[in-house]
Amino acid sequence: MRLLADHTPAPGERWIYSAGFNAGPALADTGRIDVELADLARLSDAGARTALLSHQGSAKDGSARHLDYLADYLTRRLGRPVRYLPENTTARARTWARELEPGGIALFGNTRLDPGEERGDPELARALAGLGDRVAIGGFSKAHRRHASNTGLLDHLPGWAAAGLVGEARALDPWAAGAGAGGGAGGGTAGGDGPSVAVLGGVKPEKTLIGLRGLTRTHHLVIPGGVVLNTLLAVTGHRIGRSELGSDPEGCARVAREVLARTGGAGIHLPRVVVAAGPDGTLRHLPLDRGVPDDHTIVDFEVQPGAIELLRRAGRVLVAGTPGRHAEGNRYAAAAVLAARAHAPGGTLLLGGDTVAELPWDGPRSTGGGSALQYLVEGTCAVFEALAANAARTDPSPHRPGTDPTPHQPRRGAAHDDR
Repeated sequence: MRLLADHTPAPGERWIYSAGFNAGPALADTGRIDVELADLARLSDAGARTALLSHQGSAKDGSARHLDYLADYLTRRLGRPVRYLPENTTARARTWARELEPGGIALFGNTRLDPGEERGDPELARALAGLGDRVAIGGFSKAHRRHASNTGLLDHLPGWAAAGLVGEARALDPWAAGAGAGGGAGGGTAGGDGPSVAVLGGVKPEKTLIGLRGLTRTHHLVIPGGVVLNTLLAVTGHRIGRSELGSDPEGCARVAREVLARTGGAGIHLPRVVVAAGPDGTLRHLPLDRGVPDDHTIVDFEVQPGAIELLRRAGRVLVAGTPGRHAEGNRYAAAAVLAARAHAPGGTLLLGGDTVAELPWDGPRSTGGGSALQYLVEGTCAVFEALAANAARTDPSPHRPGTDPTPHQPRRGAAHDDR
């Protein structure tokens, strides 16, 4: 894997920089943008020309929008003009990219406006590759995705890993299962000695498919919330009313059953009391054994005293997703978790853009959600695999000979250590 930090840019080089600026117009949290600024400034200062690609929202649900507001933010932070060009695969877009001045940066159209982006469409990747001669891959938050502007570009151009991408992975290494003395759920970790706890929330399927499956092998206790909790309750026969089951209910249910049938794994916290919203929005605290009415939706839960005590004693706690619908004011579980960890902020890691933005926490954090989970569980991510394969097969310098060293490799295998 080639690192952008080890490459000396030359004037006139044409770069595509694949970033992960998945932020709405309010720019409530700019961490995913700010981590790329140093590399963008370095390319510009050297006289390289940079076609910047990023994403926001999804074509699947119509939430993708144009990114002119990001160009304005980048202009302010970089102290140089960043143009916004709303296309990215047209002949006009290729002309815009070729005509960039030395040191120029332009943000091209939102890659998620094309449905082929999330499918990893090879033709879209080929078209995007027409914007430059080399590609720098940033955006750790999407490192687990095989998308056209991510791994797809690496099928066509020599690629380098941006500093933010590598830095996020290095920061996660001490939190990985198996890291430190002893490894596994009871070994030495970033948080020191003691049991380990993982909190899983949100609506994305990877919280179940990757997080629940993997972290129950390496932690003493998993506290599920959101779709993860709803899925576990459903497969164990509890009535959950209209509670959300996410975009892959069958796959998540299959993993939930697999995890529940496994012996020797983590304990799984199932609450005795859930918080459910009725059709008029009224909240009710309902005993789980009585079931949730058909017209109610689970939005939060009460953390059991035993789990709170384990959270207090834990040497390491991962919080991957808000356990309740925090943005809507449902903060019972989140408040309990954070209060239990107030004495040990350094031993608590928050994962994911929404989690970092919504929870009032000043300790360690990673803007990666699904990517951080995949890295912690599997020791690598899709984009690291693609970068390694790219380095093995491509000429690293279209304009001049030479190669770059690869001093950092993703971890492998550590997260498969069982308790």
